[in-house]
Amino acid sequence: MTPFTRSVYELVSAIPSGSVTSYGMVAAFLGRPRAPRAVGGALSALPEDLDVPWWRVISSSGRISTSSIHHTAQVQRALLEDEGVRFTETGRIDWDRYEWNPDDADLERVLGRVSHPGVIHVGAVDA
Repeated sequence: MTPFTRSVYELVSAIPSGSVTSYGMVAAFLGRPRAPRAVGGALSALPEDLDVPWWRVISSSGRISTSSIHHTAQVQRALLEDEGVRFTETGRIDWDRYEWNPDDADLERVLGRVSHPGVIHVGAVDA
């Protein structure tokens, strides 16, 4: 497992039940803002023995966009709905209601556990 993949799993594991974030935000939190596809790739390759809530990461449009044969869109939606996330008739979520907005301390706690040279620590992120 690469350091980036390990970082993705650590960060996604910190997303609380009933909240979501986007592939792009995970990439940005990890200092790789141009790598949302790499985040998706890491999540689609998630080993079955790891307990990482992959279903809490969706597209920036607020839609489910998984194409993994192991993590289907139907399964992802069902898992999110079980956590209380509701979808509009067009299959989107309300970002204002469900987006995970970690504070600096949360990010520092999660990112501080990860040994990855590409991680931008919270104090270095431009708002």
